[in-house]
Amino acid sequence: MLRIAVPNKGALSEPAIDLLQEAGYRGRGMAKELVVVDEENGVEFFYLRPRDIAVYVGSGTVDVGVTGQDMLLDSRTPAREILPLGFARSTFRFAAPAGQRSSVSDLSGARIATSYENLVSDHLTERGIEAEVVHLDGAVESSIRLGIADVIADVVETGTTLRQAGLEPFGESIMTSEAVLFSRPGLELAEGPAHTLEVFERRLRSVLVARQYVMLDYDIPTAALERAVEISPGFQSPTVSPLHGGEWSAVRVMVERRSAHRMMDSLYEVGARAILVTAIQACRI
Repeated sequence: MLRIAVPNKGALSEPAIDLLQEAGYRGRGMAKELVVVDEENGVEFFYLRPRDIAVYVGSGTVDVGVTGQDMLLDSRTPAREILPLGFARSTFRFAAPAGQRSSVSDLSGARIATSYENLVSDHLTERGIEAEVVHLDGAVESSIRLGIADVIADVVETGTTLRQAGLEPFGESIMTSEAVLFSRPGLELAEGPAHTLEVFERRLRSVLVARQYVMLDYDIPTAALERAVEISPGFQSPTVSPLHGGEWSAVRVMVERRSAHRMMDSLYEVGARAILVTAIQACRI
């Protein structure tokens, strides 16, 4: 049975749980439930702190995990990244009091407060910069005012929290991060769990692809069919069915979600009617 670690709280938790349920896996009955066994699909879910997941996977205690790429790198655990999951995106930046620093080279000799000690230390080492890294578990924005750091390194989303603390990001970003699916080293060599992992990965990919596409259905005068197909060529090609009477055709096509409304506008202008957009729950292509 494949053992999978899932975030139990925070920004990673709800999107991860939604993704698993959309992929056909059993969810938690209660928010405090820590272990869920899905016998039908051959998997066992463990709901753990996001920061601990990389450690459990790296030690081989569980086979597969979902956590932030920043947390995975910070753990320095041996792991194989399998799939980016498209949620919990963030940027990791250095920040200092407004106007004090402008580039990473200004960090030489500085005290840097962060909750991601290893990630920051590795970043500095790669650039040949010597600085003191001060580990804090949270609320690093206050460290400069309290006198224990000169600079912070933290996740930056809108920048509102930094501005409220009188700070501004500077220099290049340390990294951009998102939720990732990863496995313990050597799992691909274990035939039983590896097969279940292959199915698990395929199901997640099918949901991620489905979120990017929609089904577009419309009726079009047969005389305008070729023009309509040029507008909506689809993933491979549309399915076209003649309607009773022969003067109209029904078209079904899979299109990118982000372009669906522009496509509907163009189709309407060439005569399409009864234009419908339907969400896709899962899709394997």
